[in-house]
Amino acid sequence: MSATATVTIRNRLGLHARPAMALVDCANGFSSAVTIQRADDAAGEAVDAKSIMQVMMLAATKGTDLILTCEGPDEDAACGALVKLVESGFDED
Repeated sequence: MSATATVTIRNRLGLHARPAMALVDCANGFSSAVTIQRADDAAGEAVDAKSIMQVMMLAATKGTDLILTCEGPDEDAACGALVKLVESGFDED
C-alpha cells in the first residue's frame, strides 16, 4: 500500500533550489520511499524525492501539479508533511 497526494506548486518562483532542497530535506526525514511525478506528464517517470538533482529536473513552475507517492512504514506521515510543505508555498510568499 502507499500514500498518494496531488499538490500544486504555489510559490511565485516555483520549485527552484531553496524549496527543492526543503522538499528533499523533508523527504529524507522519513524512512519511506518518496517519489514525485508531474501530473501533466503521465508518461514520464517519477523521480526520487530524496535526490536534489532529480527534484530540480522536474522544472516545476508556479501552478504545476505534482503527484507525491510515499511507500513504507511512515508513508502517511511523510505524505502529510510533504503536502503541508508544498501548500505552505515553502514559506516563501
